[in-house]
Amino acid sequence: MAVQTTEPAAARRPSFSSRVVRDFLLNKYLYLMMVPVIVYYVIFHYTPMYGAIIAFKDYTPMKGITGSPWVGLDNFKDFFSSYYFWRILKNTLVISLYSLCFEFPAPIILAILINEVRNAAFKRVVQSITYMPYFISMIVICGMIKDFTNSGGIINSMFALFGGDGQAMLQKPEMFRGIYIVSEIWQKIGWESIIYIAALMSIDQEQYEAARMDGAGRWKQILHITLPGIMPTITILFILRMGNLLNVGFEKIILLYNPVTYDTADVINTFVYRKGLLEFGWSYSAAVGLFNSVFNLILLISANWISRKVNENSLW
Repeated sequence: MAVQTTEPAAARRPSFSSRVVRDFLLNKYLYLMMVPVIVYYVIFHYTPMYGAIIAFKDYTPMKGITGSPWVGLDNFKDFFSSYYFWRILKNTLVISLYSLCFEFPAPIILAILINEVRNAAFKRVVQSITYMPYFISMIVICGMIKDFTNSGGIINSMFALFGGDGQAMLQKPEMFRGIYIVSEIWQKIGWESIIYIAALMSIDQEQYEAARMDGAGRWKQILHITLPGIMPTITILFILRMGNLLNVGFEKIILLYNPVTYDTADVINTFVYRKGLLEFGWSYSAAVGLFNSVFNLILLISANWISRKVNENSLW
């Protein structure tokens, strides 16, 4: 009886290079669309990473990056042992955690509330009103905040009716974080709710019909259908937020804070701005920025790992 030999599966499988060529020929236009994005990231994100080397040098523009002398970890040691380290780390973490606790859930709640509205015209009006602040210039936003919270401003006057002293609110260190978080929610809640509204549209409506037939009210439908339906989206955005936990938006803080509020408003990014651009401490500020980036990377990887273990939703 003749014995039939079979060719090994590995021998029949096309090589990696042939698979790449075949995929490129099938999707050449998609690859072509990727070129501008790749060029952008190479030029503006990966090439500047070479400059991070000045964190380990005593950099001066006259000598350049290669000519500046090495100082090793001296810049990091100076930062960790300075008075400012614990202050800016505490402020950054507190503002970031406030943002995570109050700002992050706000667009989720808004999206769910909009989804529950049955009047289409009213829904469009609410969406338009909540989107608009996002498109206002940051300079204008901060100018409005200053005007409203100054002595005689509309918000300050309202607080004065309930016992406030009428003093400019941005001159009070204890009020800066609250003003910052509330203004962030007002400015971004509508825009950030778009992705959650899109996720809500993908939920099978038959689930709601079945739940209503079983006697479930709107609250139970939200708990058992709506939230589980958008949970993968929430998880992914939460992981991305964790990766930027220490990147508190310094533009608004720089425009709003002042030396009086440094104790509660000064964060890592504003400290880097002052040391690097105003005091010309390029190497020192680069060391602080590199510490911030590494810390954020650790948080991102940790959040992704925990999410993958807990609910099997992750970035990778």
